[in-house]
Amino acid sequence: MKQNTIVIYKSKTGFAKKYAEWIAEALQCDIKENVKLSLDDIIQYDTIIYGGGLYAVGINGISLIKNNFDALKNKNLIVYATGATPSREEDLAKVWEMNFSEEQRQKIKMFYFRGGFNYSKLNMGNKVLMTMMKAKLKNEKEPSEDQKGMLEAIDKPVDFTDKQNITPLIKLMREIYEG
Repeated sequence: MKQNTIVIYKSKTGFAKKYAEWIAEALQCDIKENVKLSLDDIIQYDTIIYGGGLYAVGINGISLIKNNFDALKNKNLIVYATGATPSREEDLAKVWEMNFSEEQRQKIKMFYFRGGFNYSKLNMGNKVLMTMMKAKLKNEKEPSEDQKGMLEAIDKPVDFTDKQNITPLIKLMREIYEG
C-alpha cells in the first residue's frame, strides 16, 4: 500500500496513543504525538489521521487540525476520538458538531473508538474536576448506567480498547490508496 500518511495523537491517559500505535503499525506509516506540532510538521503528508481523547465533548488537541483546516482541506483527513462510554450515534453527532464546522464535517472522516478511564493518569486539574463530578454523581437519586459506570471507573481503572475497533479505519485507508 502506498504510504504518505501520518498518525498524530494527543493522549492524557494512553488510550488514544494505543489506538495511534495500532493504526501506524497496520499502515506502516509515521506516528507523532501532538506536542507543539505545527502545520509545517504535517503539511507534506497526503493523509493525516488525528486521534485524541474526549473530554466533555472536546477532542484533545484537535485545534491542530481545526486551526489549519484551510491548508489541509485538500488532504485525506481522518479524526478519531476515544472515550470511556459506548458508541451512541446521537451522542457522537453532538461531539462532531461541537468540534467541527459543517464544511469540516463534510471533509473529515470521523471515527469513535472506545477507550477507557484511568483517574490516576489525570493531571491535578482534571482530578479536581473528576472529584467534583464524583460527588455530584453520588447525589443522583436515579443514576444512569453511564453514571454508575463512571463512578466505578473513578475508583478502578477500566480499559475497553480493542485492536479490532480500527478495522473500519484501516479499510477506509485501503480504499483511499487503492482508489
